[in-house]
Amino acid sequence: MFRSSNPTLAQKYFNNTYTNYASSQGLMTVKGTINKFGFLMLAVFIGAGVTWHFYGIGKMTAMYALTFGGAILGFILCLVMCFKPMFARYIAPAYAIAEGLFLGGISVVINNQVGVNAEGQPTVYNNIIVQAIGLTLGVAFAMFLLYNFRIIKVTEKLRSIILMATVGIAIFYLLTWILSLFGLNMSFINGGGTLSIGISLFIVGIAAFNLLLDFDMIEQNANQGAPKYMEWFAAFGLLVTLVWLYLEILRLLTKLSSRD
Repeated sequence: MFRSSNPTLAQKYFNNTYTNYASSQGLMTVKGTINKFGFLMLAVFIGAGVTWHFYGIGKMTAMYALTFGGAILGFILCLVMCFKPMFARYIAPAYAIAEGLFLGGISVVINNQVGVNAEGQPTVYNNIIVQAIGLTLGVAFAMFLLYNFRIIKVTEKLRSIILMATVGIAIFYLLTWILSLFGLNMSFINGGGTLSIGISLFIVGIAAFNLLLDFDMIEQNANQGAPKYMEWFAAFGLLVTLVWLYLEILRLLTKLSSRD
């Protein structure tokens, strides 16, 4: 009944755990999930701070190693979490730190990247990271208010639309990646043109609406009595969506900066 387009918050993971663990571990609550999400966010910032530290002291090799290592480890932990949600309390913090290492490294690279604006002049993306973080948190808070006060109601029709759009975006990125392997230039997607920016705005919007589905999934499953450890799993799923939103906003800002 209650679905999210976020695969980590798929209803089947909650359904498989109600009767097996709820009675022995206690019940999931919205407050508990929010607290655990806050802890995971702290872990992300700690991980990001590590890669920024290595950049600050000039150890670029170590920074890149941590960035790629964090990406690979985060992907592996994400897969493990989806199949073994009962271990979320142990895996979710490790995933958050790994994701922080990756995001910190990516942010360093983009923050110091030199692009070319519409006039063909070089442009540096300094301070773009602060803007991306601020916008991500702002959008997330705005979506929470829209959901909490039921300004936007999560209906079956809305779920279906967001789910189809999210799947479409995943297919779009997959095709783009495959075409890039054959050396095809996708400047209309990655450049600073109007079409490229429009695509990024659309994807940012879909990522933001996925937060509504995540909030609804958390609330409904807490009301249905999911086991306590699912707070960690739900917080992890919410973090996945927020990371996606941050990366898409960062991508959008780099395109807008190239137009200055």
